[in-house]
Amino acid sequence: MTQLYPTAAVLIIGDEVLSGRTQDTNLNTIARFLGALGIDLLEARTVGDRTEQIVEALNALRAVHDYVFTTGGIGPTHDDITADAVAAAFGVPLLEHPEAVAILERRYGDEFNAARRRMTRVPEGGTLIANPVTDAPGFQIGDVFVMAGVPKIMTAMLEDVAPRLRRGAVVHARTLRVSGVGEGAVADILTAAARAEREVSFGSYPFGHGSVGEIGTNLVLRGRDEARVEAASRGLLAVLGQAGIATETVKP
Repeated sequence: MTQLYPTAAVLIIGDEVLSGRTQDTNLNTIARFLGALGIDLLEARTVGDRTEQIVEALNALRAVHDYVFTTGGIGPTHDDITADAVAAAFGVPLLEHPEAVAILERRYGDEFNAARRRMTRVPEGGTLIANPVTDAPGFQIGDVFVMAGVPKIMTAMLEDVAPRLRRGAVVHARTLRVSGVGEGAVADILTAAARAEREVSFGSYPFGHGSVGEIGTNLVLRGRDEARVEAASRGLLAVLGQAGIATETVKP
């Protein structure tokens, strides 16, 4: 794809996430990682440990985004089927990667058994993603990055992924926090501001939900042109002040 700004999607894989036994935090980590590189994360899906689901979701996502990041399902057990599914999605064989074999042979020595050997399988044409935590690598094939589900390992893998990505302009954000009024009290003001400045996105996020002393709204402005974001922020602050709505804090 050749869009002005790169786009990405995340595919979270694992029955344990869908069952509620495991709370996913990888999506938030990847979103922040991509945001710092100017890559727009536009979509995320979660699927179970079923080959057909993974293949269908992966092919749908990689057809419309520059990058797809998967997490989960690349361990040594029978239900770790992500590598198999990715190979099926690309229509290529799944082979033991010689470099991955060497890495895990060094790590495990005589304990390098058949289960651990499963973690050396990579779709033909794939390249390894370094894992500085446990050594068992992830892999990249095309613009798909296949990473571990364990948050600490996944986060460490991103260091090796970053240099491979095409970067875009970073999105700048400002948050105006107004207290004492609900979202409805600022809706018209926010709508008018959004219509006046099309290059900046405006979001409204209420907090407190009626609790005594806590009701309020966070107004978030986002855009790639920092000067326009700053100008829109100042303009919105002025209009809020004219309406008698106090803004407690302004933060990036």
